Amino acid sequence: MSKALEGVRILDMTHVQSGPTCTQLLAWFGADVIKVERPGVGDATRGQLRDIPDVDSLYFTMLNHNKRSVTLNTKSDKGKEIFSKLIESCDVMVENFAPGALDRMGFTWERIQELNPRMIYASVKGFGAGPFEDCKVYENVAQCTGGSASTTGFDDGPPLVTGAQIGDSGTGLNLALGIVTALFHRERSGRGQRVSCAMQDGVLNLCRVKLRDQQRLAHGPLKEYPQYPNGEFNDATPRANNASGGGQPGWVVKCRGWETDPNAYIYVITQAAIWPKLAQAIGREDWIDDPEWATPEARLPKLEAVFAEIEKWTMTKTKFEVMDILNPLNVPCGPILSMKEIAEEPSLRDTGTVVEVDHPTRGKYLTVGNPIKLSDSPSDVLRSPLLGEHTDDILKGVLGMSDAEVAAAKEEGAV
Repeated sequence: MSKALEGVRILDMTHVQSGPTCTQLLAWFGADVIKVERPGVGDATRGQLRDIPDVDSLYFTMLNHNKRSVTLNTKSDKGKEIFSKLIESCDVMVENFAPGALDRMGFTWERIQELNPRMIYASVKGFGAGPFEDCKVYENVAQCTGGSASTTGFDDGPPLVTGAQIGDSGTGLNLALGIVTALFHRERSGRGQRVSCAMQDGVLNLCRVKLRDQQRLAHGPLKEYPQYPNGEFNDATPRANNASGGGQPGWVVKCRGWETDPNAYIYVITQAAIWPKLAQAIGREDWIDDPEWATPEARLPKLEAVFAEIEKWTMTKTKFEVMDILNPLNVPCGPILSMKEIAEEPSLRDTGTVVEVDHPTRGKYLTVGNPIKLSDSPSDVLRSPLLGEHTDDILKGVLGMSDAEVAAAKEEGAV
């Protein structure tokens, strides 16, 4: 079986997380991703948050699988010449520099089109056109400006950012889709195009239900939020504690062992269709026919009491015992899984969701695998490259440079 993007060559000018997330996904699908790095330094994350001295950090290795590394000094004349040849030889260039960085190097979109009219030039930006378009953005800034932080947390506390990297990795996933779409379009048009994804836009895209609720506020209180019926709503979508965003009441409740285990909790959703089964399971059969509890409308103002009763029951069982009981009843629920539990879960290894990789200097480590599964196109996870590991291979095999030309480029400090 061939890989889905076999034959596509990516010029990877990205660093840190948002861009490398995108190019790693393309590499998993078989694209030849050539990561361009500064000689002697490389991607800044090679040295960030190191847990082993003088070894590439997990921050770097977990975002740069299946790639080849070439070191290139793009500020030198010879380096610019080699970079131009790489543009001519690749299908896609991806970058997440600060606004205008490539333009200042002399590689504007117009110049790139001259070198390679079929080139797809993809960029991660912090913001789209507007007052903030020249501002630098990091993960938490994107979460704050995209609407996530203002709607996350408890209603009596401050805004919170989420541990999920929805700004960086989320935008990288969007950019990968944009690139594949542009490649498909190129098959018909014969020409490349620009692809741009703003991190603020990506976060807002993931917060669409909160924008939905902002508009619903004009027509009355949001009855599925914990502020109803006794709290107050102002003119903006509030924080919803742990309430479900889909209109079905849900909450995090304690399980046995919660006093010592910070993750001994489970999320339970009380859908109307399964209410009788749930009431019976927790020992409240009297609620099934009681008009004070039998309908969603009757329960809505009393959700705190509903989940307090559910919690009395769940506190007598482990989160996995609760799952074993409620799942056959079709009650939507999910245990709060720690990263330790996820790392040790055999089924996630079997599906390739969690993968063990062997690295020449780090040794074995765990990483995430490709979240997208294709039936006819395998997706292997290979180790990240050492700094400049493939420089000679790329200069000779991709650009056709001779041994003497490579030696001269090294002598000049271009690579």
